[in-house]
Amino acid sequence: MRRRRTSANNDESNEINLTPMLDVVFIMLIFFIVTTSFIKESGIEIQRPESSAATPRPDAQVLVAITPEGAVWVDGQPIDMHRLGGAVADLVSDDGSVVIQADRDATTGILIEVMDRLREAGVDQVAVAASRSAS
Repeated sequence: MRRRRTSANNDESNEINLTPMLDVVFIMLIFFIVTTSFIKESGIEIQRPESSAATPRPDAQVLVAITPEGAVWVDGQPIDMHRLGGAVADLVSDDGSVVIQADRDATTGILIEVMDRLREAGVDQVAVAASRSAS
């Protein structure tokens, strides 16, 4: 019966070099992070009214949502109407804008009050969101 001799050099040649694979995975990770688009959500489901003149607003920094019950949400968190202006003013930079997403069943009075509180807090660029109609 013959015995095989194994040497230290033979063991090292059987190892798989993982460095190129890790380099590729790291490059793919960087690619996916850079190309990911982050979509801002208001935190609640809103049925926006339709408009044929709706235009996209990509520079919106803060989303303010108004529910049919009259609750106000800022970037996914419910907020008291009295603290709305200061909270939104802290989140918006000088050239940023605010988009109000009011549910189609929300009262106009709440929408006007939200807009007034934002203007009083010094937020000048305020837009109201609408869905683009199919016509």
